[in-house]
Amino acid sequence: MENKTGLYSVAASTVTSILIVILFYIFAIPKVGTSTQYTYTDVYAGMVYVFILSMIVSASIWPGVIEKRLRKNTGF
Repeated sequence: MENKTGLYSVAASTVTSILIVILFYIFAIPKVGTSTQYTYTDVYAGMVYVFILSMIVSASIWPGVIEKRLRKNTGF
């Protein structure tokens, strides 16, 4: 079986980052409605920022986790 650790890591990092961005959006939108200090542009820029940071963090965490799982399942 060919090594698919990289593909699984990218997929897991992307899904994790998207979930974190959705949580950020859910918690940030109520602040826009009650505040004159924040706008929707701030929320969208924050979503991009959170996505980039979470991709950096999750890209360093997921490969080790996935590699361990693949080794455990193949018996090596």
